[in-house]
Amino acid sequence: MAGGLGVYAVEAFNTAKQSENKMHDDAVARRFGFAGGLVPGVEVLAYMLHQPVARWGRAFLERGLIEARFIKPVYDGEMAEVRAERVGDGIGLEVTSQGQLCATGSASLPAVAPDVVLAEYRDVPPAAMRPPVSAESFAVGSWLGTAPRAWPGQAAKLYLDEIREREPLYANDRLGHPGMLQRVMNRLLVDNVVLGPWIHVGSRMQLL
Repeated sequence: MAGGLGVYAVEAFNTAKQSENKMHDDAVARRFGFAGGLVPGVEVLAYMLHQPVARWGRAFLERGLIEARFIKPVYDGEMAEVRAERVGDGIGLEVTSQGQLCATGSASLPAVAPDVVLAEYRDVPPAAMRPPVSAESFAVGSWLGTAPRAWPGQAAKLYLDEIREREPLYANDRLGHPGMLQRVMNRLLVDNVVLGPWIHVGSRMQLL
């Protein structure tokens, strides 16, 4: 593609076969018309983060913005190809697998990170009793709680292995991969409500 930044190819890996979200289970996903369990959207987004970090390095981890929309499934063991091209000052992203467009997105590097006041955010524990999901579960102004998560040492290395990340920056500088934040977002849902099989259709993530 014009202004291309190359293709990053990943052998996709379904990290969530035992997840509470049974859309990642082969048998359940087939009942919904899919070929098998879906590779989580959070992992597809992690694949898409490779090129922005390759272009901007640590600066992207400090203030980068990425948006993604998931269109078609990516399946376990299949190759996912992430294509990146320059679009203005940013990057346009596409993920294809098995000849189909599976995700689109963009990444940019704002001149400065937005101001965030941590004191404006409440520390809320997970729900003691999770209700079935409903519109009221995510009422405007309500807060969702989750338990703290940590990825020290070996757990962080295992995560990089699971998403097939080859960028040396994370290990060399002992930095967490931002895709781990997407896993926290998934956890946030299941810590607060009981869901049936569900599909992640998009994300917008501002890094700080």
